Amino acid sequence: MNVDLWFVYFLSTVALSVTPGPNGLLCLNHGARYGLRRSVFTSIGSITGITVLIGCSLAGLGALMVTSELLFTLVKWGGAVYLVWLGIRLWRSPGFDAGINPGNPNAAARADISRVRAFTQGMLVALSNPKALIFFATFLPQFMQPELSLWLQFMVFAGTFAVVEFVYEVCLAGMASRLAPVLERFGRLFNRVTGGAFIGVGTLVATSNR
Repeated sequence: MNVDLWFVYFLSTVALSVTPGPNGLLCLNHGARYGLRRSVFTSIGSITGITVLIGCSLAGLGALMVTSELLFTLVKWGGAVYLVWLGIRLWRSPGFDAGINPGNPNAAARADISRVRAFTQGMLVALSNPKALIFFATFLPQFMQPELSLWLQFMVFAGTFAVVEFVYEVCLAGMASRLAPVLERFGRLFNRVTGGAFIGVGTLVATSNR
């Protein structure tokens, strides 16, 4: 791929990654509640989901969803239900213990999520928005070069986006982890704010159109 074209793509991925979204919100929540090490697996799950979306877009699934109302509706409702369900779970979660008040009876242990569960949540949140698939299907062709291998371009597109998104999400999680002692004082409120945000995103997904 032409270096100048790749650099424009890189800048575009940076702009897209720093735009507030459900995966960044999840890493923020996990960073505060479970710490940076666990959140790394959340981010790995996120970029895995994004890689799948990019691959599906290049394979033509995004274009198919533009033309198929049934397929779009099925994916849309599946994603919306998962986001709302995750939001309700976060809303109902107790506060968390960041280590400054171990005897807090209203706080859950900070590191009570497994690596597999953190990874799975990150991946499913990334896959939950059908409009992301359609977006990639319209965004990526602007940078594609017909004379180059599709597989090579997939590696460049997915690899660049994954690195940028991973760095951004880990930075968010690290910031939240450092602020955890402060956030602990408002642990239940923090969970309800992030949970409510997920419910809101799920509702937007459910009411979205192609």
